[in-house]
Amino acid sequence: MLWQSRALLALLCSLSLILVIGQYTDLDLVLADLHFDARQQLFPWDKTWFARDLMHGHVKKVIVWTGFLLMSVALFDLVSPLRMLDVPRRAGLRVLALSSALEPMLIRTLKDSSNLHCPWGVDRYNGSHPFLRLLDAVPDGWAAGHCFPAGHASTAMWLSAFAVFWLPHNPRRATQVFLAGLGAGLILGWVQQMRGQHFLTHTLWTAWLSSALIIGLIALFSRWLCAAPQPDSGTRKVEPQRLSFEEH
Repeated sequence: MLWQSRALLALLCSLSLILVIGQYTDLDLVLADLHFDARQQLFPWDKTWFARDLMHGHVKKVIVWTGFLLMSVALFDLVSPLRMLDVPRRAGLRVLALSSALEPMLIRTLKDSSNLHCPWGVDRYNGSHPFLRLLDAVPDGWAAGHCFPAGHASTAMWLSAFAVFWLPHNPRRATQVFLAGLGAGLILGWVQQMRGQHFLTHTLWTAWLSSALIIGLIALFSRWLCAAPQPDSGTRKVEPQRLSFEEH
């Protein structure tokens, strides 16, 4: 399908761009330097109410509990189908619920096996380990940092899956909603960068992995997302539409 080809191309292009930024530029270090106070040898934003309590605490809890609510509704519908949901909306609800569950789980799993350290653990920022890039060889005796990709950003990245409710009939709005969800995750990731908890590419990789997962779920459920409404008695059945990001 056309949308699948475009989505795959976008993922491949963004993959290449993130690899280049992380491996062949110093953008991670430049941005971390901006938030690091060399005189005090700390990240001043780390202990602030805005960064720690509001963005890493309250906002995170609201989004997490929203995900739990959606998963509960999806499970209830699976056991006792809600009459208000037609086939496309039911499929959309399942894509959204799966995204809210699988996306943070994926990021957490990768993070648990990661060798990369957070900025606060890097010697440039008063830590104890040298800066290591994703494709660098891991030195012997290296202590894993478990700081890649960005976990806090993943709290909000799954919100991009709300785009599914505008497919296939309004692809432009679906794209806007998808980007808004990524934007929410990037904001949370930026706050963590201010605190010295992550580098920029940690957040960018979370955005890429989240996008790949959500696009994969949409492709998996595309048959039901494109299903026409059930016809009433005596009306002619309408054939399902193809899922496309082209405007009709």
